[in-house]
Amino acid sequence: MLSYQHGFHAGNFADLHKHLTLALLLESLNRKPKPWSYLETHSGRGRYDLGDAQAAKTGEYLHGIAKLWEMHSDSALGRYLDLVRSLNAETLETYPGSPLIAASMAREDDRLHLMELHPQEHNELKRNFRGSPQVGVHRRDGYEGVLGLLPPQPNRGLILIDPAYEVKTEYSAVARFLPKALKLWGTASLAVWYPILLAGRYEAMIRGIFDQCPSVAILRSEMHVNTPQERGMYGSGMLLINPPWQIDQQLQALVPELLQQLSAPSGKVELSWLREPV
Repeated sequence: MLSYQHGFHAGNFADLHKHLTLALLLESLNRKPKPWSYLETHSGRGRYDLGDAQAAKTGEYLHGIAKLWEMHSDSALGRYLDLVRSLNAETLETYPGSPLIAASMAREDDRLHLMELHPQEHNELKRNFRGSPQVGVHRRDGYEGVLGLLPPQPNRGLILIDPAYEVKTEYSAVARFLPKALKLWGTASLAVWYPILLAGRYEAMIRGIFDQCPSVAILRSEMHVNTPQERGMYGSGMLLINPPWQIDQQLQALVPELLQQLSAPSGKVELSWLREPV
């Protein structure tokens, strides 16, 4: 399926949860001088114009990043917002996708490999990173493409798995991908984003990952902005495999702060270790 375009949803509450978590993972990698590799299975275009027709049609960013635009904080949440502000002038016009967040946090010797199969999104992604020698843009199936580059050089880093879940089989595809990736790159951290929907198909995916990846630590972070709804996404989930030290403490402090800023009175935050680090 190649119909999904993230521009309709850029900057919504799920992006904020996902990208705050991503920024924390990259900050952890940056604490050591050794270079890292970042790989992404479903990259999108990397940069989103919040004034274009897609964003205007849904207005989802108005209930997401727009609510945090004026916020200032000394925490990692504030540093993430500073990154978004650095791409804008005085008004909120642009929202960075995960590739641009990773590229903005990369150092000289760090490397990025971005997969995007959608022809229009791939062209925009390539245009957004033209002249960036650290960034490789690939028009390949995300799972096949990332596996084909493992283990990467530098040999420490992170994989983000962030499909659209347009079709039901996407959940099982993610569950099959993770053990293959870990077999090729066992020291990597992996981050899986998933939508929280009433159908609950993500639960079977998480059980599959837990069963097929028996010797790694797994942390689950969820942010619900509403009570369960018959239609539509009412929460965002991040599953972190081989997560860095103390990220659970960071998420425990920052995700409730994020939810509070979104003014979601019926929302809730959940954080749990499915398997703790040894």
